[in-house]
Amino acid sequence: MGGSETAASHRRMRVRHLAPVRITARETHRTHPVWCVVASAIAMTCALVASACGGTLTTDLPVGIAPSGDPAEFRWHLPAGFPTPIVPADNPMNDAKVLLGRRLFFDPRLSNDGAVSCATCHKPSKAFADGRNLPLGSGGRLHPRNSMALSNVAFQQTLGWADPKTTSLEAQVRIPLLGDAPLELGMGGHEVRVLQRLYDVPLYRALFVVAFATDTAQISVNNVARAIAAFERTLISGNSPYDRFRRGDTHALPKDAQRGATLFASDRLQCARCHSGVLFTNAVRMGGVSPIAPQFANTGLYNVGGNGAYAAPNTGLFASTGVLSDMGRFKIPSLRNVAVTYPYMHDGSVATLEDVIDHYAGGGRTLTAGPAPGIGRRNPYKHAFVAGFRISPSEKLDLLAFLRSLTDSTFLTDSTHMNPWVTR
Repeated sequence: MGGSETAASHRRMRVRHLAPVRITARETHRTHPVWCVVASAIAMTCALVASACGGTLTTDLPVGIAPSGDPAEFRWHLPAGFPTPIVPADNPMNDAKVLLGRRLFFDPRLSNDGAVSCATCHKPSKAFADGRNLPLGSGGRLHPRNSMALSNVAFQQTLGWADPKTTSLEAQVRIPLLGDAPLELGMGGHEVRVLQRLYDVPLYRALFVVAFATDTAQISVNNVARAIAAFERTLISGNSPYDRFRRGDTHALPKDAQRGATLFASDRLQCARCHSGVLFTNAVRMGGVSPIAPQFANTGLYNVGGNGAYAAPNTGLFASTGVLSDMGRFKIPSLRNVAVTYPYMHDGSVATLEDVIDHYAGGGRTLTAGPAPGIGRRNPYKHAFVAGFRISPSEKLDLLAFLRSLTDSTFLTDSTHMNPWVTR
C-alpha cells in the first residue's frame, strides 16, 4: 500500500509458504453459533488498538445479526454513472469480507512490531494518502515514495508508482505486508506470529469463518490480502462539486471552477492528455474503457547530471526494465480529491497545487541545489506532453478552483471508511 512496487522489491520479498493458522468450524450461515461468543469477548478484542488511538472500543456490528458471507447478498453503493468494479472470480465480494478487511486495514497487529497499519500511510481524511512527503513503515523506516491515494483504486489499471505488472489489489496488498525493500508492515518472515495474533481475537475468528466459509484454513496470509482488497474496492469517490455539476446541478460548480475546467481540457495546457476520463488518469479500467497512453510519464521533475537521470531508488520504470527511455517514468495518478493528497509527485517533493501548476507551466523543474540538481525541462526522456504553457495569474486561480472542485467531502467523511476499532 505504501507502494514498494519495483521488480527488485518483488525479488527480495521474503514470501514463505507456511501452514496457515487453522480454524475448525462448520459451514457458516448468517446465524452461525460462533457469533454467540463475540458479545462477551469483544471488550478485550482490541485493547491495544483502542488505547493506542486514544478512543473507545466499538464493535461496529449490528446486535444479534452476523454480516452475510453470501456474495449474492452484497450490494455496491456507487455514485451515479459509475460502473460496477471488476472483481476477481477467486475473491467474490461479501459483507463479512469487507467488514473484516476494514478492520485489518486499521489494525497495527498486522505489522511485525505492532506499531503501524495500512491506515498509517492511508488516512481517510486525505483520500487515503497521508500528507507526508515520504511515509514511515515498521520500525520507523522511511519509504522512498509518496503514499498514493486509494480513492477509486478498484478502477486502477496498475497499482504503485512504477510497477506495470501488479494489476490486482490482492497482489498489491501482499507487497506492503511481506516485502522488505522497502520494509512497510514487515510481516514477511513473521507470518505465523502475526496470524496467531489475529487468531487470538474472537471477533477475527468469527469474521474469517463467515467471510471465507468454504476455505479449510480461513486465517491465512492470502485471506488477509483478499479481505483488505475487498475493503479497498469499496473506496469509491464520485460526489464532488464537479460531479454534481455534471449531473445537472448548475449551482454546484462556481464560475471560476467552470473556467478552470475549460482551461484544464484546452490544447494550450494539455492536462487532459494524461489526466483523462471520469477519474482524471489514463491508467484506468472502468466500464469497458481501456487504459490509454501514456499511463507512465517522465515529467521533467529531475535531470541529474544533465543526462536525464533520476536518483536511485526512484528511477521509475527503469528500475524494472533497464531501458534508458523508461528513466523517470512514473504512473500518472488520478486527480480525484487532489487538493487533499498533498504533497505531490512520486517523492512528495512538490508541496502545493500552485507549485504543481508552476512545474508544468515551466515544462519541468529546475533545481540548483540539493542532492539532485538539474534542469528538468531539458531531460531527454521527458514526455512530449510536458512542453510548458503560458498561464496568467487569474487563469491559475481558475485552474486551482477546478482542481479543488474535485474534492468529494462525503467520501472523506464517510463513516463506513473510518477506523472501526474506536469512536472519538
